[in-house]
Amino acid sequence: MNPLNRMRSLRVTSPLPAGLLHAFAAMIVCTLLVSLLLVFTNMREHNLSLYVYGIHGIALFMGGMTAGRRSGFKGWYFGGVTGILYTLLIMIISFLGFDAGLSIHTGILAVMSFVIGAVGGMIGVNLRR
Repeated sequence: MNPLNRMRSLRVTSPLPAGLLHAFAAMIVCTLLVSLLLVFTNMREHNLSLYVYGIHGIALFMGGMTAGRRSGFKGWYFGGVTGILYTLLIMIISFLGFDAGLSIHTGILAVMSFVIGAVGGMIGVNLRR
């Protein structure tokens, strides 16, 4: 068997890693789109925080939906855990890269991440049928 054919069929089947992978892929694509808008339009940087929250919301929803679809059951659980893991990774990166600390806003962000991921997971389970 040709090793390249086997490599092409590589697929993450576990719900949590697949959800995280799709969430980070969606975040990268949305970030590139917003940065292109920033360069080629008259959009200013002071509006960027609203777009950042939107990007994270889309990424969390897509990751939760993928995790729910891959699990086939308990979509709210797998989507919510995907949202929490996504938030933990973002918090670790921001702590190590930008020396950001913990505050009440990070707690609110974690709760909202769980909720958005759980909603995506519930929709993802129902997309499987």
